[in-house]
Amino acid sequence: MPMLKIFVGTMYGGALDVAEQVKPLFEEAGYEVAILENPTLDDLDAETTDLALFCVSTTGSGDYPGAFAPFANAIGEKSPGLGWLRYGLIALGDSSYGETFCGAGRQLDELLAGQGAQRLGERLEVDAMETFMADDAALPWVEEWIDAQQLKVA
Repeated sequence: MPMLKIFVGTMYGGALDVAEQVKPLFEEAGYEVAILENPTLDDLDAETTDLALFCVSTTGSGDYPGAFAPFANAIGEKSPGLGWLRYGLIALGDSSYGETFCGAGRQLDELLAGQGAQRLGERLEVDAMETFMADDAALPWVEEWIDAQQLKVA
């Protein structure tokens, strides 16, 4: 059974809630799913990661949540890169912060692309000003993502 790892960067639990809510959709699609709330670079391993989903909140200044920052920094220093990695990305933010809206997710997306990883489909950006519960936007996006990217294996 292929392994999907959901890498979570959260401040107040919103991104973790999204990860927990979408997990059953991936299980129904035939994946073993691991949710990693405090991921390390060792968790992002070609031998044990068939597909990755990143669920990342943004702090007010557009930065990664504290516990996620060392992981993101390690990705930036990774060599020889992540050319084998296929991933999706759900960025959570608040548009009232202007230019830093979904800044962590956008930075992570750029970082992963710079390491050769392949994003499947478009990044989802969830705006707290428009969507009270982030999973209300994430669940239909994940269903569509699984179908559009032909990720179903079961």
